[in-house]
Amino acid sequence: MKLTTAAGVALAFVILAYGTVLVFLAFDRNSNSASDTIRPFVITMGPVWALAIWSGVSLLRRHR
Repeated sequence: MKLTTAAGVALAFVILAYGTVLVFLAFDRNSNSASDTIRPFVITMGPVWALAIWSGVSLLRRHR
């Protein structure tokens, strides 16, 4: 594992976390209840985080 790869993955996850907060704020802006915020947020960000984790693991895994 190269240091630049690890730093790039760490930076990508920091940016993803910031984007996640912005998406949550966008959903929360016009919602009337907690379920109006949480359900669409999880449906939207769940696959994004799953793909990001899968990509990060595949980049950081040692190739055989």
